[in-house]
Order: sequence, then structure tokens, then C-alpha cells
Amino acid sequence: MSDANVRIPEEARDRLAAIAAAEGLSLRAYLARLAETLLTPAERAERAAKALAALKSWNGYAPTSTQQQDLDSELDRRLAQVTGR
Repeated sequence: MSDANVRIPEEARDRLAAIAAAEGLSLRAYLARLAETLLTPAERAERAAKALAALKSWNGYAPTSTQQQDLDSELDRRLAQVTGR
């Protein structure tokens, strides 16, 4: 496996290195593990589509786009309320 250089602010590098060290990992190993655990936008969309399909087959849940937007807005409102934004 070849290595790549990534330019990030020094503060970010130091923070990541401290987190990695606390977990007994090198920064390189920590970043490799982190990359394996995160989903790309396409992977997230695929999982969401599968989850909606599973809900629809299980209990008929199939919100319209308007209902989905309303639910998203309500979730945003509640999150803003909790975080004080």
C-alpha cells in the first residue's frame, strides 16, 4: 500500500495524533481505521434507500417527499432547540 500526504492545519494534526496515541495507535493507523469506519455519501444514500425499503415492506412506511421534508424540518428544529442554536 502506498502512502499519501495530506495537508491539514497543525492543530488538527496534533489533535488527531493525541487521539490516536490515547488509543495506542499511530496517527497513520488511526486515520486508516477511521477511513474504514466512515461512509461515503453514496454509501449513506444506499443504506438509507435500503432502510426505507425495509420499513416499507415491514409496515408500509413510505412518506411522500413533502412528508419527508416536514420530518426533516421537525428534526432540525428539535436539534436546534437542544443545541441552543
